[in-house]
Amino acid sequence: MKVDMLEPLLGSLVREQVLLFIHVRGEGYAREISRYYEAPLDSVQKQLKRLESGSVLTCERKGRTLLYRFNKEYPFLTELSRLLERANLSYSSDMKSNITQRGCFRGNVKKRRKARVVVKKYGEM
Repeated sequence: MKVDMLEPLLGSLVREQVLLFIHVRGEGYAREISRYYEAPLDSVQKQLKRLESGSVLTCERKGRTLLYRFNKEYPFLTELSRLLERANLSYSSDMKSNITQRGCFRGNVKKRRKARVVVKKYGEM
């Protein structure tokens, strides 16, 4: 999925992707965002840390996972949310249907099926 409407303003395509993902979902973690946008994990982690250090996002540990959300105390949260909502609404219907089909923004994460392994007894062919 190509997202780059806010890149000139935000300075980074990955930062735009991170913000849009968290705006739509309400929360997210690095690997989830990385998989959705097929972006390098280290780049997503770097942007999440940068946004956290700027007080745009807050981080909460759930087990071994760092879960990020918007910081409700961020002074420009209302303006940022409006900007992200306008950007989200302006994407083509193809992108919106892609989001719906992938299920990621609806919270439906499909688990992979385990490969079926057949164990043969010694001496069988």
